Amino acid sequence: MINSRFFPLMRKEFIHIARDRRSLLILFLMPVLMMFVFGYAINMDVKHIRMGICDLSRTPTSRALIEAVSASPYFDVTVRYEDPRLTGELFRRREIRAAVIIPREFARDLGASGVARIGVITDGTDANTATLAQNYLEGLFLERSLSAGGVEFPVRIKSRILYNPDMESSHFVVPGIVALLLIMIGALLTSVTIVREKETGTLEQILVSPIRGYEVVLGKALPYLVLAFGIAVFIIIFGCLWFHVPMLGSWSWLTLFCIIYLFTSLAIGLMISTLVSTQQVAMMLALVATLLPSVMLSGFIFPVASMPAPLRVVSRIVPATYFLEIIRGIMLKGNGPAELWRPVLAMIAVGLLFTVMAIRRFRLKL
Repeated sequence: MINSRFFPLMRKEFIHIARDRRSLLILFLMPVLMMFVFGYAINMDVKHIRMGICDLSRTPTSRALIEAVSASPYFDVTVRYEDPRLTGELFRRREIRAAVIIPREFARDLGASGVARIGVITDGTDANTATLAQNYLEGLFLERSLSAGGVEFPVRIKSRILYNPDMESSHFVVPGIVALLLIMIGALLTSVTIVREKETGTLEQILVSPIRGYEVVLGKALPYLVLAFGIAVFIIIFGCLWFHVPMLGSWSWLTLFCIIYLFTSLAIGLMISTLVSTQQVAMMLALVATLLPSVMLSGFIFPVASMPAPLRVVSRIVPATYFLEIIRGIMLKGNGPAELWRPVLAMIAVGLLFTVMAIRRFRLKL
């Protein structure tokens, strides 16, 4: 009796799985995709840290020190400046992530006492990168000192961390969680809208009405935009009050950029909704398309600069890559549109791309 019920049921499930090719594709593609992404993106070594150098000494000794930093694969010396007062502005514009300031008396102190000090300033909005940058510099100077017999580069670092001096991990993680939750919620909310119409059979009523494709897409996106915006406000306020994350910038600008980001995430969900025919597959695909890239490829945990070139290219179409830069800049640095216009424009472009794709995929025909 058990076998007579069990095996037909098992056979039915196998037939159902075999016919649902999109689910099969997701089930087999997701482990392979995660293997490649995790294998390449999880890299605890941060390389190509944008470095600014202010050489007030201007001596052969200081130039040798700069050459040692420039030769390291961990740093890219992108800015050289002469006024240390410009350091804060360079950090606010995100032109550098670390700075080395060589004082005027560097060569004199080194020749007189054999010990000289330099200043190292790092960006505390990314606590992991800030700590690693300091460790890299200390190791670099120690290696140079040992290779020179302990005489040429006995440098002592006087470090300072901007924007997050206490190295509170919550100040770095909470804005990233906000970006992650918003794109997941937005995509999940809209990924089932058109699919639900297909499953319930009400799509035919829409198809016979005098309505255009973009009207259907936008009409379904805007209600969810209002709902997702309410969730976004709750998440941000909760993060600020519960985790004591500072808010140094403008709430108005953050609200505007959140709306743009949410519209982008809703567009992703709508595009997914036009590709599949069941709500289950739509939700699975929405999770795969938002969770994995936003965690691994956006800079939420692992710096984009440390990834291989192909993954850095892929990260440019992940909306969270730009929103992370925006929300951390506003909350922790007090940035405004003058410093954030590049990621804002890029995020708008990505949002328009997914919106156009969703509209083109929607067909007003059976």
